[in-house]
Amino acid sequence: MSGRERILGRVRRALADVPRGEDAPVERDYLREHGERTVEETVELLAENLADYRAVVHRTDTGSLPGVVAGLLAARGASTVLVPPGLDEGWLAAAEVTRVPDEAGSTPHELDAVDSVVTACAVAVAETGTIVLDGSPDQGRRRISLIPNHHICVVRVPDQVVASVPHALERLDPARPLTWISGPSATSDIELDRVEGVHGPRTLEVVLVR
Repeated sequence: MSGRERILGRVRRALADVPRGEDAPVERDYLREHGERTVEETVELLAENLADYRAVVHRTDTGSLPGVVAGLLAARGASTVLVPPGLDEGWLAAAEVTRVPDEAGSTPHELDAVDSVVTACAVAVAETGTIVLDGSPDQGRRRISLIPNHHICVVRVPDQVVASVPHALERLDPARPLTWISGPSATSDIELDRVEGVHGPRTLEVVLVR
């Protein structure tokens, strides 16, 4: 008997007492989050875990956001910035950089030549320090957050912050192109030498905006 046959046999035995045409009940009694937290504690946990993943965390309010974004781009020495079509134009109002639109015809080489990218996000997960993009107009296509070497991601606090992955999944549409980002791109070889920037930006800066 093959492994496939053994697995299917176990499935059939588990469903033996389920009436034909009815779905088998699925127990979902796992923890939906680990511990109880206030909204402020959840935001603090997000910031802590983002930093633990080597993302750079900044905090500001809506009125100061354009100045913060401009300062981050200037500190990076960025002269060009990739802009999703639905990004709030006010976020870049104070930045003296050339805006590069997210176009379907852009080649990977053209995107790689851009200094930075600024996006919004769909949701941020506190327990895992994860930012999720879903391809909405203010986030653009998946590749614009994977090719440029510097990514600035704006998270609206507390509206876009959830405690755990189960809570995040409730907000996300599984049919959309979801990109889950936990810190800057990084990988390690068998000797645990960490290399950043292999399959995404070397620098991730997250701006928590109230």
